[in-house]
Amino acid sequence: MKARFTPRAAALAALTAACLVTTTAGLVFAQSPVPRPAAALPPASDSLPVPPPPAIKASAWVLMDAASGNVLAGENIDTRVEPASITKVMTSYVIAAELKGGKVKDTDQVMMTENAWRKGGAATDGSYSGFEVNKTAPLVDMEKGMVVQSGNDAAIALAEHVAGSEDAFAALMNQYAARIGMKNSHFMNPHGLSQENHYSTARDLALLGRALIHDFPVAYSYNKIKELKVGPILQSNRNRLLWRDPSVDGIKTGHHSGAGYCLMGSALRGDQRLISVVMGSTSDDQRTVDSQALLNWGFRFYETHRLYDAGKAIAKQKVWKGTADEAQLGVAEPLLVTVPRGKYAQLKPSMDVSKTLVAPIKKGQAVGTVKVVLDGKVIAQRPLVALNAIEEGGFFKRLWDEFWMWWESE
Repeated sequence: MKARFTPRAAALAALTAACLVTTTAGLVFAQSPVPRPAAALPPASDSLPVPPPPAIKASAWVLMDAASGNVLAGENIDTRVEPASITKVMTSYVIAAELKGGKVKDTDQVMMTENAWRKGGAATDGSYSGFEVNKTAPLVDMEKGMVVQSGNDAAIALAEHVAGSEDAFAALMNQYAARIGMKNSHFMNPHGLSQENHYSTARDLALLGRALIHDFPVAYSYNKIKELKVGPILQSNRNRLLWRDPSVDGIKTGHHSGAGYCLMGSALRGDQRLISVVMGSTSDDQRTVDSQALLNWGFRFYETHRLYDAGKAIAKQKVWKGTADEAQLGVAEPLLVTVPRGKYAQLKPSMDVSKTLVAPIKKGQAVGTVKVVLDGKVIAQRPLVALNAIEEGGFFKRLWDEFWMWWESE
C-alpha cells in the first residue's frame, strides 16, 4: 500500500524537485503539489559554491552542524590530540547520565577530599574551584565550579563521589564515549591533565558537545555562566566567546603545555546550531579569534531548515486488522537539515514505509524512515513513527481484513 506523502507546507514550499515516496513494494514518483512561491530570488552570491573556510592556526579543528552531526569543514579531524580541560565536558556528560539514571542526586553533598585538593587545588598551579578541603558542597554547585571555573579539584571530587575513584570514573567515561560514537577517544582522568593514553580527536569532541546539548540541556546550560563565586573567590568563565557573541552559549576551553590552547564553542542562531572545536592553538586570543571566524563562516554560508515538526502528521498509511483503518505518521523529534545557502530548493525528501501495517500498533512505534537527499547524498534520516496507537480489531474485522490482504497479494 502506497503511503500518502503530505509534507509540512511551510517548510517545503520552496522545493521544486519531485517528492520521492518509497515503499517496500517499489518506488512511486509523484510531482510535488506545492508550486514555487512567488518570492524574490536569493542573492546571486548564495547560488555560488561555498568558499573555503578561514585559515585556522591550530593543529586540528572542525566545524560541525549540530542538527545532523555532519562536518561542514575541518582539518586533521581524526588525529589524536590531548583534550586538556575539554575533558570536563565528558565528565559533565557522565554526571548528567548518572543523575538521570538515579545513581546520584544534584543535592548530594560532595566532599572536597584531601586527594582532590592536593591533585587539583590552588597549590597545584592549575585551575581550581575554591571549595574548601574536607568540606562538602551540593553536587550541582561542585559541578558548576568544575564547568565555569574549570576546577580540576572539583572534577576529581565529583569523580570520587559518582564512582568511588578516578579510575572507576574514567571507566564510565569510556563507556559513555562509546555510546556517543566517539570512536577514537580514551580517557584516563576526569580533569584533562596530561596523562598517557588520555586522548581524543576534534571530530569526537564535537560529537561529545552535540550529545551534551541534545541529551542533557540542563547540564549544558552551566557552560554559559560567565562568572561564579565560591566563598570569597569570584572567577570568570575562560570562554571569551561568551562576551563577544550573544549567540554563543558554550562550551569549554582547555590548555596545558602538551595540548596547547583549545576551545570547543557552540552558538545558536534561530534554528541553526553549530559546534566548533579548535585544538592546539598558539594562544588564548588565537583560539578565540579562530573559533569566532569558524562560527561566522558557518552561519554565513550554511542555513538550517525545519522540515518537519515533532508529533505532526506528514503521511498516512493503511492499517489492517485494527480498530482504525489508517495511521498518522510523523517524526518523534523535529527534523532539521543544514545545507549550503541556495540549495534548499534542491532537497529531495523520501519515505521508506512498510508495505503492510498490521494492528496492534503502539504510539511512537517505528514503521519506516524519512530521508532527505541533496546532490545524491543522504544528509538527514529519521525514523517514521506512528503518531496514534491503533488497537487490534474484533474477530470479524480481523477476518475480513485477512481476506482482503490475501486478495491483494494474489
